[in-house]
Amino acid sequence: MSARLRVDFIACEGRGLCAEALPELIALDDWGYPIVSSRLIPPRLLPDARETVRACPLLALRLERSGQLRSRRANKIPPAAAITVTAASTETAPVSHSPWASGSLPSTR
Repeated sequence: MSARLRVDFIACEGRGLCAEALPELIALDDWGYPIVSSRLIPPRLLPDARETVRACPLLALRLERSGQLRSRRANKIPPAAAITVTAASTETAPVSHSPWASGSLPSTR
């Protein structure tokens, strides 16, 4: 089975346990969040990767099989991180009555 590691950055709190458990595939950025390798996990590291996914206290790691990658592309389903939420219309947007909303500051005199 060929697989890649994926991180749910919404769930992750940057504790760094994953990088300690699997330093061959996971590094940490300056804030302690994981940077995972985009390459396929070598067969010799797959058991360690599975254990690292199970050990994540916030369930922010997952293994994605290469078959899942192909089916996602075939169905044109974007990854969760690529989904964009937009407002339905500007008519429903909240109105600000702040003097700073117009871009001009109130007079101090």
